[in-house]
Amino acid sequence: MTPPKPIRKVRCAIYTRKSSEEGLEMEFNSLDAQRESCEAYIASQRAEGWLPVPDHYDDGGFSGGNLERPALKRLLADIESGLVDVVVVYKIDRLSRSLMDFSKLVEVFDRNAVTFVSVTQSFNTTTSMGRLTLNILLSFAQFEREVIGERIRDKFAASRKKGMWMGGVPPLGYDVVARKLVVNAPEADLVRHIFDRFLKIGSATLLVKELNAAGHRTKSWTTQGGQFREGAPFTKNFLYKLLENRVYLGEAVHKGVAHPGEHPPIIDRATWDKVVAVKTDNAPRKRAAATRATTPAPLKGLVVCAHCGRAMTPTHTRKKGRLYRYYTCMRAINSGHESCAVRSIAAGEIEAAVVGQVRALLRAPEIRARAERFAPTIPPADLHAALDRFEAVWDELFPAEQARILQLLVEKVAIAPDGAEIRLRAEGLASVVADITSQTADRSAA
Repeated sequence: MTPPKPIRKVRCAIYTRKSSEEGLEMEFNSLDAQRESCEAYIASQRAEGWLPVPDHYDDGGFSGGNLERPALKRLLADIESGLVDVVVVYKIDRLSRSLMDFSKLVEVFDRNAVTFVSVTQSFNTTTSMGRLTLNILLSFAQFEREVIGERIRDKFAASRKKGMWMGGVPPLGYDVVARKLVVNAPEADLVRHIFDRFLKIGSATLLVKELNAAGHRTKSWTTQGGQFREGAPFTKNFLYKLLENRVYLGEAVHKGVAHPGEHPPIIDRATWDKVVAVKTDNAPRKRAAATRATTPAPLKGLVVCAHCGRAMTPTHTRKKGRLYRYYTCMRAINSGHESCAVRSIAAGEIEAAVVGQVRALLRAPEIRARAERFAPTIPPADLHAALDRFEAVWDELFPAEQARILQLLVEKVAIAPDGAEIRLRAEGLASVVADITSQTADRSAA
């Protein structure tokens, strides 16, 4: 008599998920109910060798709309390691509500010969009928998720139109009590002071300096999770956002449309309109953008402040009709010049120093030897001739052409209080030689 063939053990991993954390603190919660049903199903298949693995894969408080879930990642890692034969879930949407994400999961299952089983929608993914059923059910799950998303967006829009506070960082001047904005008297006084001082000073830079010197800070608040968020020093960006926040008029804004809010205003309409008029007259950001578009700044994106680690952006000023250009540290711009030891540097001065370094670089024998390696298609004689012409060609180039060459040859310019460090690179030499050759040919043809 032939002995019975031993039954192969089938290792079953149970995955459970719940979108919200509500009720997870209960002794027997939704995750436990899902696991119990899956364990019962596995027990019914014991004759086929099915056994649950000891590890628990439970994601409580995670959405099924993406794959960024810790327990799911552990499950996929164990599948890739060959520790799982079957994935068992209570319903398909516990694993994913996205058709695209689920197709990725099925690819992982197939690659590792893992079967997927739903307890309440019995099928497995090894058959064509199982795959068809899976796609149909998952399509409905995704449809349900999209409908829920639309309902949430519609509810949010309707609530904003009613002037309700819908969460987020509370604005300076208000606290959130019972999901409503209530006036914080000391902070409201500070907001009124900011609006009044801006009308008198007319400069966001000076006002930021004044507020920080007086020790004022932005909003300190506590999240719903109990985490304290401490206020920070004022910056120009924060100040502009505060001066443009219509919540201080007692309004709630949704997608650019203002609606009467449930909360009381802090700023009256007359003060608001005066501030708008001052900002319109000054238009500092518009003027700066227009100037940056017309004023050459060949080192833009290359200059950094060695003291702060922040980028230095092109700026300018006019005195007696003459334009003075600078590269200014972003920290000095946002928080005042006193916040940075470097502050700014004259653009012409640092640009001349960089161009001098580039010229020296192109004359160095070791750099020319590297250029031959970087530009093997250019005959050495032509390459050296092109680099020799650099001195004559440079001054004839348009600003945009000069900027392109500097962008190719300069890695970084770090400005410190006591000097500057210029880092060059030879990798762009081939393109530079091509540019110089092209410019020379164009001028010869002309």
